[in-house]
Amino acid sequence: MIESKKQRRQFTISAIVFALLSTATFVSTSLAAGPQSRPNILLIFTDDQGMNDVGCYGSKIPTPHIDSLARDGVRFTNWYAASSICTPSRFGLLTGRFPSRSQDQLLGALMFLSEEHADTGIQSGETTVASVLAESGYDTALVGKWHLGHGSEKYWPTKHGFGQFFGHTGGCVDYFTMRYGIKPDWYRNREVLDLTGYATDVISDEAVRYLSARDNERPFFLMLAYNAPHFGKGHNYATGDAVNIMQPRAVDLPRVKGIDDVTRRQFAAMTMRLDDGVGHVLATLDRQKLRENTLVIFMTDHGGDPKYGGANEPYRGQKATLFEGGIRVPCIMRWPARFPKNKTIDGVAGAVDFFPTFCELAGASTKGQTLDGQSFLPVVQDEAKPEREMLWELGAHTELKRKPWFALRKGDWKYLSTPNDGEMLFDLKNDPYEKNNLARQFPDRLEQLKKRTKTLVKEVRTNAK
Repeated sequence: MIESKKQRRQFTISAIVFALLSTATFVSTSLAAGPQSRPNILLIFTDDQGMNDVGCYGSKIPTPHIDSLARDGVRFTNWYAASSICTPSRFGLLTGRFPSRSQDQLLGALMFLSEEHADTGIQSGETTVASVLAESGYDTALVGKWHLGHGSEKYWPTKHGFGQFFGHTGGCVDYFTMRYGIKPDWYRNREVLDLTGYATDVISDEAVRYLSARDNERPFFLMLAYNAPHFGKGHNYATGDAVNIMQPRAVDLPRVKGIDDVTRRQFAAMTMRLDDGVGHVLATLDRQKLRENTLVIFMTDHGGDPKYGGANEPYRGQKATLFEGGIRVPCIMRWPARFPKNKTIDGVAGAVDFFPTFCELAGASTKGQTLDGQSFLPVVQDEAKPEREMLWELGAHTELKRKPWFALRKGDWKYLSTPNDGEMLFDLKNDPYEKNNLARQFPDRLEQLKKRTKTLVKEVRTNAK
């Protein structure tokens, strides 16, 4: 009987200890995995905004709300767009593939009024990360600019993974009428809308509405694609032509009165209005208690265009070139649950890396996908990575009188083939601003990278599907 009591007492104590340990383990696991699993993703994607157009990258244009993401998160210095032109940049971001793989060879901007581009765009077999996230249970929405096909419903964002679409399909828009010149180009899903206001504010307000009204049971992927600070597309009533025009709000111009150049001043006013909108959206995340487990990304689609006020200094080149000023862009990320604060990251990564990274975070499979991107999480965590290889190609464009460009970054070396200046070779580690063409000093390396570029272009085009 004594032995039986001892056994019962020992069993009771063991059971209590086991229960306490199990509870502690469960709580510990929940705290560790809970905020880290299936984050919300807010991707803020701006237009024609270069490295010298964001405050925390050295610009004199104040962008305090965008800068706050860097203060509270990580800032990349070697982040690349998929292209230096709008359409291929978006293709690479959404598909995780070099634009050279696209079926329709989306290597230049789709022109909204061009008959040549009337039946061109992203195809049904070209899977977007939005589609994969939607299939894994994410609520997906695109607010703002699409620019991957217009006209036919088969090119619509809602046919490529976005459950909701509010915005325009062309490359730019009149900021006050929400039209391309005088042609309607603003939609809610497939419904044409006749709106007035200011495009940047309209986009910000819709993002706030979405975040405030969403289903809290599902994580979300919101692509917030501002057209700002890209020039507007107005209408010349005398000639009947659509025209490029800077369109700041008059109320914002006094905020940048210290900038002497008129075009730069207009650009700065549009940029500050954009930053205000970002601030409203970030405040909504806080108000909805979404801050902790939302990965917020700010990125620009390519370098700025000095003709319309953009600046890329100290980097060489601009929009529609493959010098660093055209493809190396601002990128900032904040995720309080996982990422450190106020950290600068020098590792190489880019927009094509969003697809595999988002799928990794969402627990979604990429099996069967041909991807050129790779997860950027090791870069954030300062883990050593193999030598990175990144390819860019710009197609010829008769209307814009542009000839093809090619570029390959492999490790710290970059090969560049230009229409006017021939072939170039740069050591980006020691010469990030591409001041010294080393083609003559290192002819063997130049030939090696040139050969690799040709092989890779041929390979990706063959496998485009």
